Amino acid sequence: MQKEIHPQDYRLVAFKDMSNEEVFITKSTANSKETIDVDGTEYPLIKLEISRTSHPFYTGQTKLIDTAGRIDKFKNKYKKFKK
Repeated sequence: MQKEIHPQDYRLVAFKDMSNEEVFITKSTANSKETIDVDGTEYPLIKLEISRTSHPFYTGQTKLIDTAGRIDKFKNKYKKFKK
């Protein structure tokens, strides 16, 4: 293993899943300008769109997200082929 290529400034960081507001704390070197107070202690905050608490693979639940009506466009386009 090469020496002196790995970061040395590991610290506790709060990661917040924005889809379900779940917060978990782990060691990281990620930088952040935002902070969050968890149980009276202030941690740097990293916001996530999806994490283990909201990802369908881990939760076993599927979530349908209709972005810009894509599903409706698809259904309308192929409606004539439906029997």
